[in-house]
Amino acid sequence: MNLESLLLEYEAIIRLGFFMLAFIVVASWEIWMPRRELLISKSRRWLNNLALVVLNTIILRLLFPTAAVGVALFTNDQTWGLFNYFVVSKPLAIILSIVILDLVIYLQHVMFHAVPLLWRLHRVHHTDLDYDVTTGSRFHPIEIILSMLIKFAVILILGPPVVAVIIFEVVLNAMAMFNHGNIRLPKKADQLLRFIIVTPDMHRVHHSIEADETNSNFGFNLSCWDRVFGTYKQQPRLGHQDMVIGISTFRNEDECTGLKALLLIPFIGGANDYVINRRWRSKDK
Repeated sequence: MNLESLLLEYEAIIRLGFFMLAFIVVASWEIWMPRRELLISKSRRWLNNLALVVLNTIILRLLFPTAAVGVALFTNDQTWGLFNYFVVSKPLAIILSIVILDLVIYLQHVMFHAVPLLWRLHRVHHTDLDYDVTTGSRFHPIEIILSMLIKFAVILILGPPVVAVIIFEVVLNAMAMFNHGNIRLPKKADQLLRFIIVTPDMHRVHHSIEADETNSNFGFNLSCWDRVFGTYKQQPRLGHQDMVIGISTFRNEDECTGLKALLLIPFIGGANDYVINRRWRSKDK
């Protein structure tokens, strides 16, 4: 049995294993070297954020039993997609697939801020009043479903190697937990790393209550996209210790923490305050 067959057979175990490993590493790092003092009861936040993760996992497994890997396998069996149409070496196809999928995630993230209806869904991620490893997986089920459908469409167009999709899924989950971690990196290490990947300090700016800071640093994995598309902001104006996390219209702990409240956030109030086409309301210093 070759490596690809092994990856396919144990794909679910591999993804779960890397998820648990990344979670344990980042959660332990947060205890050992925290970046900020948390404001809300950690046990309450974790209980509800992780309950949302479990709910999303169940919904995805029911709707899409084979997930993105299954679509990649089907695409390759049917010889659909650009990488099946053009002659590209497998190593190059794997690298290009991972990079292109990462770009799509960046563009998707921008879209969920720019379109008011989609921002309603994405607010669930931004209404967390604290910022730690569990924030990285805090998304509304409808957003998760839409994200998966977008990923399916890209896979059908690209026809990427199955291994590339598995690697991308593992890296995306691990990086989401890493760059949402309440962890302190040495300044020089942060400066060096963010030339390639999104660091916690870089992405934390994106969770600022200030609209222009919220509408910056959209990347999850590769940091180059924010620089290329002009959405990069180096630091929050108030610094990482004093910056306020969250959204100005959702400051009550009960409406930002309970599982039922999280599921209802998309259907509450307006959605125009923080979308990109309103960013002129904030002073961009």
